[in-house]
Amino acid sequence: MGVCWGSPADNPTPSTTDHLSSVESRTTSNTTSRGSNISRDSRFSVSSGDGAFQDGQILPTPKVRDFSFAEMKAATKNFRPDMVLGEGGFGKVFKGWLDEKAVGKSGSGTPIAVKKLNSEGWQGFEEWKSEVNFLGRLSHPHLVKLLGYCWEDKELLLVYEFMQKGSLENHLFGRGSVVQSLDWNIRIKIAVGAAKGLSFLHSLDKKVIYRDFKASNILLDGSYTAKLSDFGLAKFGPSASQSHVTTRVMGTYGYAAPEYVATGHLYVKSDVYGFGVVLVELLTGLRALDTNRPSGQHSLVDWIKPYLSNRRKLKSIMDHRLEGKYPSKAAVQVAQLALKCLESEPKYRPSMKEVVHILEQIKSINYNPKEPRKCAARQTTRRHHQQPLHQRSPLAPKHETKRAYSNPP
Repeated sequence: MGVCWGSPADNPTPSTTDHLSSVESRTTSNTTSRGSNISRDSRFSVSSGDGAFQDGQILPTPKVRDFSFAEMKAATKNFRPDMVLGEGGFGKVFKGWLDEKAVGKSGSGTPIAVKKLNSEGWQGFEEWKSEVNFLGRLSHPHLVKLLGYCWEDKELLLVYEFMQKGSLENHLFGRGSVVQSLDWNIRIKIAVGAAKGLSFLHSLDKKVIYRDFKASNILLDGSYTAKLSDFGLAKFGPSASQSHVTTRVMGTYGYAAPEYVATGHLYVKSDVYGFGVVLVELLTGLRALDTNRPSGQHSLVDWIKPYLSNRRKLKSIMDHRLEGKYPSKAAVQVAQLALKCLESEPKYRPSMKEVVHILEQIKSINYNPKEPRKCAARQTTRRHHQQPLHQRSPLAPKHETKRAYSNPP
């Protein structure tokens, strides 16, 4: 997980639902302690003429269920420690099972992920509410599905579809026999999926800025389809007459765009910068921020940027777990795209729609492994034996020693 900072309570929560209003009516004491009611107007609408919207939709009312705390306890076996899937700034995430007839039977029913708030107060409630408001209304193949929520006394929970392969962060940086290294095709598939999720958010008439795009928020289903999760920091973008919104700085060090960190000015293309960081992580297998690396290498982007524009240097920083099994042309193009996304000024970064288009083209580049050098050497030797000595060219190339590439020290 990255280092998070800030509070989301800088502006009122953007949208609401009648479904949530019914929750408030039965929990008036909570409403009083946490502030004003959730308003009922919706600011979601479809941007006309954007093809990126065709695979997603905005639901007129959220299709989420109001769970009781007792149901959540049964589904997670009373939030048993061995049911923990992970832990973040919001709280712990538990695996559970939903079964209308036999709730709580381990391994039966529909697998779910239950996020349980571990802090009290307005900040946690705002994140919880933002998550329900955004994911409860937005439906897209590359957004995690919110199944429901629980608001009972001081307990705040969110219930999601279960993502079998966990987070991209675990696969890139996790350790142990359980963690599987991702091959090149899967990495590109994940990049395309995540890009489509962001493109969908940016295609709305009232654009949504995700604000916390990072490897740990990209979850993977059983076929490695990428879905964006955790909308606790999401915000609506600027109106047509504005270039940005000004807000309290929040997010994760290493992924946040420089203009946002420096000024608090949040642009739609601030998300594009974060996407560029994740592209570099996919190429290198290295974390965006790692203080265990030598001085000058803590920030991945600052350290690696010069390598991305040079084909030979790029080979030296490619993830060694790829074992060289990737199309070099595609790797170069991903590096070039990452550089565009990491431009210091937002206006020079591509839109996410453009990013999706470029990645789809890169995805079509196939990896054709070269003939092993030992085999090539034997063939050359045979040709030399068959050829009279006086006919051999003195300029015939010598056999090169295979170079071993690894991450720079």
